[in-house]
Amino acid sequence: MERRLPSSVSLPVAAVIATTVLSGCFDGTVRTPTGASQSVPAAQGHDRRQHKEQQEQQPSTGGDGDGISIAAVGDTMLGNTPELPPDPATYLDPVKGELAGDIVFGNLEGTLTEISESPKCGPTSEECFAFRMPPEYAKYLAAAGFTLMSSANNHSYDFEEAGLQDTVAALHSAGIEQTGLPGEITVVEASGHRIAFVGFAPYAYTNSLTDLESARLLIEEADEQAEIVVVTIHAGAEGSDACHVTGGEEIYLGEDRGNPEEFAHLAVDAGADLVLGSGPHVLRGIEIYKHRLLAYSLGNFSGFHNFATEGALGESVVLHVTLSPDGAFRSGRLASLRLVEAGQPVPDPNEEAAATIAALSAEDFGPTAVEVGPDGRLE
Repeated sequence: MERRLPSSVSLPVAAVIATTVLSGCFDGTVRTPTGASQSVPAAQGHDRRQHKEQQEQQPSTGGDGDGISIAAVGDTMLGNTPELPPDPATYLDPVKGELAGDIVFGNLEGTLTEISESPKCGPTSEECFAFRMPPEYAKYLAAAGFTLMSSANNHSYDFEEAGLQDTVAALHSAGIEQTGLPGEITVVEASGHRIAFVGFAPYAYTNSLTDLESARLLIEEADEQAEIVVVTIHAGAEGSDACHVTGGEEIYLGEDRGNPEEFAHLAVDAGADLVLGSGPHVLRGIEIYKHRLLAYSLGNFSGFHNFATEGALGESVVLHVTLSPDGAFRSGRLASLRLVEAGQPVPDPNEEAAATIAALSAEDFGPTAVEVGPDGRLE
């Protein structure tokens, strides 16, 4: 594994269309797809990038060697100190079998630190959330199957630089790779291939989601370093009324949360092969763009009194994706989950999450929407 560390961080070496009403997500409105990407054009130049561009003109045949399997989930915590699950070692056991692949990815929506006071929240604040778990909880994430997590979100800096460094050190100590800090490209090896992860969010302490030119250059650099590039985005408005990808800039509580669709298309144009989204706290649609899969939000995955779980906020998935060695989408599956009680994920035999994503994908993306079969299979 190779990691290019940001200068600000000092670390030790070491389609079935759903016919049911979607729990708060469906209002009967069908958005007209935006069509052509409005992103900044990708630079041309090196041979492998030209090969990718040729592959974008036609689907992969699937006969080009072994695929790379990635399992991915959305916002992930195991509680918020002092509210912690009574048995954190078994908290993810109901879904542990789904957390399997060459790479298992999640968005770590918080910190792993013992620091008790957050400058983010004043002593009388009632609507401020600073998330932290004990650093040893990283081993429970690793035991559940996670191999790589993103710090590109609005809670990774809840306890500022010290809390962020504690988090990265705890993940590394547990054998989990990390990505998402400014200038950071994390390269891992899987199935004999080099895969680069780059995380983006609209914050100064992450790779910028709103500085499109800088993002394009960083993704192009990642594309030079690895055969496959995975871009993670913490993007878009949030809440039970934020299920749709709008096609425009999304604002939440006065904060610019970027234009997820524009950014995802830019990422692919610059060399990305897979885009994994989080942030809205609800599921969003999935589209296929230039034979690359773009999952705009995987919702909440787990917490213990971290996240609201009613209605659409409690629908979750594990996204399984297999990519060809050229990075094209080969196959996929949605394992539907439901967050129960305080936020524990459990399998949903009714597959409501897959039905939700099927409907949202068709509504928001039309002909470029991924097709979802009755068993959650993606085509």
